[in-house]
Amino acid sequence: MRKTAWAILTATTIGALALSGCSAPAASDDGRVQVVASTNVYGDIAATVGGDRVAVTSIIDDAAKDPHSYEASARDRLSVSKAQLVIENGGGYDAFMESLREGSDAPVITAVEFSHDYPGAEEEHGDHAADHDGEEGHEGHDHIEGFNEHVWFDVHTMIHVVEHVSEDLTELDPKGKAEYAKNAEKLVAELEAFEKELGTLHEANEGRPIFMTEPLPGYLAAAIGLDDVTPDGFSEAVEEGNDVAPATLLAARKLIDSRQVDAVLTTVQTSGGETGAVTGAAEKVGIPVVPFSELLAADQSYAEWMHDAIQSLADALDR
Repeated sequence: MRKTAWAILTATTIGALALSGCSAPAASDDGRVQVVASTNVYGDIAATVGGDRVAVTSIIDDAAKDPHSYEASARDRLSVSKAQLVIENGGGYDAFMESLREGSDAPVITAVEFSHDYPGAEEEHGDHAADHDGEEGHEGHDHIEGFNEHVWFDVHTMIHVVEHVSEDLTELDPKGKAEYAKNAEKLVAELEAFEKELGTLHEANEGRPIFMTEPLPGYLAAAIGLDDVTPDGFSEAVEEGNDVAPATLLAARKLIDSRQVDAVLTTVQTSGGETGAVTGAAEKVGIPVVPFSELLAADQSYAEWMHDAIQSLADALDR
């Protein structure tokens, strides 16, 4: 598992935070609800639902940064200490949030807890009863073996996240109820349209073999019914920052060189010799390589980003 390092806080900063860290956060001077999200994916969702009634801070908003290995700062801790609502991914993806939230009384939305695949999750997400601070045994943050934490590519899960953002904002700011509900309804409608689109793609592409250098786009691939034929251990090694076993790399190259896959799915934030070998071999034999990002680009909404991700995969499969 990737290690998360911490920037050392100065004594002055620690003292200042200690005075306010354990008290309930207050609204900003302009009356807007203060929301802090671990990444700009969740930050944009909060901004879309909250509109002008919220002020959103995304701790990671640069697509070049990797949340797995992000080193949180004193400024990040200060932002979280002032938050009225915190939104994180969980599942070990943004583990730095666990320490940042210490001493905060703000409600926390942990996205992975709304996934049907999350260990211990209820079958009916409308009855979601997981504690905001994490489920016993998982704590919402530790990497869970066999669970794909990249749930923002699971449209159904994100619909539930949007709904709960609206509900929590309404509890914090009852006067904004109508606006929050309207904005959430619009975003949910867009996500439901994506579900239908993925269903259509599933009918046309079920069973087609693909190679994933990392688990990141796994939910999209599964929604389309694609068959992940990546040799066991390849994706896991790349995600954890470990070397791919020589035999595994050889098996991967054989799949690519013999054109036994219809597309190679990669992650923008991760590069390395093994990934480069696979993508280079794919390009050489004409297999489309589809890059996916963990974060939004500047001035891009979550809905636009999801549309582009789905479209890029559909285009590759149509080649």
